[in-house]
Amino acid sequence: MRKIVNINRKWAFSKEATAVPTGIDTKWTFVNLPHSWNAIDGQDGDSDYWRGTAYYVHMLDKEDLPESDRYYIEIKGANSSADLYVGGEKLASHDGGYSTWRVDITEKIQAKTLIVLAVDNAPNDRVYPQMADFTFYGGLYRDVNIICVSESHFDLDYYGGPGIMVTPVVDGKNANVEVQTFVTNSKMGQNVRYTFYDKEDNAIGSVESAEGKVNYTIENVRLWNGRKDPYLYCVEAELMEDGKVIDSVCTRFGCRSFQIDPNKGFILNGEEYPLRGVSRHQDRWGIGNALLPEHHEEDMELICEMGATTIRLAHYQHDQYFYDLCDEKGLVIWAEIPYISQHMPTGRENTISQMKELIVQNYNHPSIVVWGLSNEISMKGDKDPDLLENHNILQNLCHEMDKTRLTTIAAVSPCPIDSPYIQIPDVVSYNHYFGWYGGETSQNGPWFDNFHKTHPNIPIGISEYGCEALNWHTSNPQQGDYTEEYQAYYHEELIKAIAERPYLWATHVWNMFDFGADTRNEGGENGQNHKGLMTFDRKYKKDSFFAYKAWLNPEPMVHICGKRYVDRVEDVTKVTVYSNQPTVELFANGKSLGVQNNNGLPFFYFDVPNAGTTKLVAVAGELKDESVIHKVEEFNEAYRLQEKGAILNWFDIEAPEGYLNLNDKMSTIMATLKGKMLLMGLLGKMMPAGKDGGMKAMGFEMTGPMMDMLGGFTFLRLLNMAGGMMGFEMSKEELLEMNAKLNKIKRPKEK
Repeated sequence: MRKIVNINRKWAFSKEATAVPTGIDTKWTFVNLPHSWNAIDGQDGDSDYWRGTAYYVHMLDKEDLPESDRYYIEIKGANSSADLYVGGEKLASHDGGYSTWRVDITEKIQAKTLIVLAVDNAPNDRVYPQMADFTFYGGLYRDVNIICVSESHFDLDYYGGPGIMVTPVVDGKNANVEVQTFVTNSKMGQNVRYTFYDKEDNAIGSVESAEGKVNYTIENVRLWNGRKDPYLYCVEAELMEDGKVIDSVCTRFGCRSFQIDPNKGFILNGEEYPLRGVSRHQDRWGIGNALLPEHHEEDMELICEMGATTIRLAHYQHDQYFYDLCDEKGLVIWAEIPYISQHMPTGRENTISQMKELIVQNYNHPSIVVWGLSNEISMKGDKDPDLLENHNILQNLCHEMDKTRLTTIAAVSPCPIDSPYIQIPDVVSYNHYFGWYGGETSQNGPWFDNFHKTHPNIPIGISEYGCEALNWHTSNPQQGDYTEEYQAYYHEELIKAIAERPYLWATHVWNMFDFGADTRNEGGENGQNHKGLMTFDRKYKKDSFFAYKAWLNPEPMVHICGKRYVDRVEDVTKVTVYSNQPTVELFANGKSLGVQNNNGLPFFYFDVPNAGTTKLVAVAGELKDESVIHKVEEFNEAYRLQEKGAILNWFDIEAPEGYLNLNDKMSTIMATLKGKMLLMGLLGKMMPAGKDGGMKAMGFEMTGPMMDMLGGFTFLRLLNMAGGMMGFEMSKEELLEMNAKLNKIKRPKEK
């Protein structure tokens, strides 16, 4: 019978070794798995985390293994490429850091066997990802097991899969379940016994067959129905020889049907089921992506508390344990490969192998409904013939391997809606940051309305939207200020836009949690992307978390925003309350400031007199929440972001009344003739010429919508971002000189 022996303990580790080790050097560091060598330097900024080849060495003692015919080593995650050496001989290589792979090591096992894994996360031109806004943590960061099986066994070689495929098809009140198994070294006279179980592990039926495929009908089937009722069945396959079980595998499955309608959105089991949720990265503060089961469980609890019905598992294959949790909790999942940001002509085979692994290893999960082909892959343009061919290959591959699910992409914001790239997948989503990376929050809804009108037969969704927030605060939130207040405002506006558009097939906040991005130096805390609704350590729920909880989670709640923003200078300050209850009443030092009614959205706004110390109490039905504000004469500078290493901070800029300055939005400056001439001259230096003499940025023509998006940036913020995105930088002296020129141009009159 199959036995699985975990070998996570006591691996010798070195980044300094220059050759494949032939033994265990006692001077090396000893680590237990899971482990990442970038758990610290991959999260501190400056894009300087160590990338290269490191070695993990383990002495395998055969006495610790049960007697078996065959032994496989199973590596569940080695980022991003790895070579396996057993007993001094190289047995296998694997490219792709997020999936399971196995190697038969039977012939090399001795009484004591040296296992060496050379794991490499150095840059190359063949393995995805190579360019993306997250840290590519190196390490042996998931479990390593020895699987002990008989000579005849359910397959362990094919793309890391489980050796069993379950395809349920709902038919009225019943479900027809096709089960296919794959046996290695099968013999005459062997057969497979399939036993089906309900959620309580009661056997409900059995089929025995010498064939590799059987069909079974579950009568009066209980459907897997998302968060409402994520009911799971189980099937166990036992390989029989002479009446004895010599191997077995089991897998859970769910019976459900779904459609994605361009007008009604997502439909689960015949009923409209809005997919509103988040994207998730798998890393943690101080851990990297070497997560333990309790980390996955905590993430799932928090996502469910927020009220999500869907998760986009970005931008790679996640741990099988988390997919299992998605099945159990009823989250509808978008699963994707890390074909991201920059198309590599030499990486085609890797996209194919990673997609095969994703599908084969995850086929049985009822939570997954779409396979993601790519993310923002057209960053440098959308018309590359090789890029388009690569996507067509992946599209056909997905439908060839899985006829039950659809495909999708996450398109980068500037990608034209008439692009041939958009026509390839079954459904489409866009990553839009209007209101953060330029543009205004008000642009989001009309943009999607225009896409929906132009392509009435293509389901459209939002694969990413969000903005960054740290522990900075203001009563006058502005785009780009990194305050918790602006993030809350941004998400309120996006929730309003999404709520009015039921045709959006899925919407995913970017991101549920702050995550490691070592290339980033912004927001006052380097090395992270801070768009999370929660902090990287999962200790603090930002106000925007509660905006979604009030909108999506029916469990009664009330939350006063701005609890970390205590000191306030204004005589009357705005206080926002989130609640899913019909009414909210706010009290200031015991005095009622009035009762407000829910207007269809869970946001309540109060003007609060600010004098001395004020205790606020929000009451919604039986629920209460409290906070405190305090009147101060001068703004508390601890609340204001001062960029580390910034050439120029926004508060250092001269801003004479009635005249322009670097803190003005591009659209304001462009509204004046002199300002427009000044800007166009600078933009011409920043961006190369496109077709017809037009400007071009990151491979995209500067069309009207692109210019509208740029118009939402302040001049200073655009220049700061241009340094990272386009390699264009200005010195402090040059910036001050530009500001002096703007100071001579009168501000346009407000319309």
